[in-house]
Amino acid sequence: MEDKKYNSHITFEEIVKQNERRIYYQLHKLNIRDPHQEFYQEGLVAMWNAYETYQPDKGPMATYFNYTIRNRLIDLIRKKGKEQERLNAYIAIQKNMGTSGNYYKTGSQRQFVQPLTGQEIDIEPIIEQAQQLLSRNQLKWFQQFLLQERSIKSISEQEGVSEDAVKSWGREARKKLRAVNDQSMKKSAYIWDVFKVK
Repeated sequence: MEDKKYNSHITFEEIVKQNERRIYYQLHKLNIRDPHQEFYQEGLVAMWNAYETYQPDKGPMATYFNYTIRNRLIDLIRKKGKEQERLNAYIAIQKNMGTSGNYYKTGSQRQFVQPLTGQEIDIEPIIEQAQQLLSRNQLKWFQQFLLQERSIKSISEQEGVSEDAVKSWGREARKKLRAVNDQSMKKSAYIWDVFKVK
C-alpha cells in the first residue's frame, strides 16, 4: 500500500524531469551514440518500469533508477550486437551465393570463378547416360530424387518399398555415375555437383 501512496503524489512526468539526466549519464558512461534516440527511449521505458515497481523499503529510488536504466541499455546493446552478427552472416551468405566459392590466384589476387547463372544447362546428355548406366530402380531414384527433388520417404511410399531400399538405389546409382570416366562427363563435372552426385 505504501508503494501506491508514494506513486500517487508524484506523476511520471515529474519523475522524468527530475531524473532524465540519469539516462544521459548512462548513455555517456556506456559510450553509446544515439542519433535516433532509440537508446534514450529504452532508458525512458526502463525508468517507467522502475517507477512502477519501486518499493521504498528496498532502497533509494535513485539507485534503483540507475540500476534499471543501465541494465536495460546493456540488454539493448547485446540485442543490437546479435542483430548485427545475423546481418553480417546473411551478407556473407549472399556474397558467397554470387560465386561458386571457387577461386584461382593471379599473383597475389584471388579471382572468383564465375557461376553458370543465366546459362541454360543441357541435362539431356546426362539423363541419356543415366538411362544407359542405371538399373530400373536406380533410374527411379535418379529421376525422382535428383530431378524432381522428392524426398526419400515420398519415393518409398510411392514405390511400396522401405526408405532403406530407396537409399540403397541411390548409393548404387552414385557409384555407377562416379565411375564414368569418359571425357563428356569430365566436362560436365559442375552439373554433376548440382545433382549431388559425389
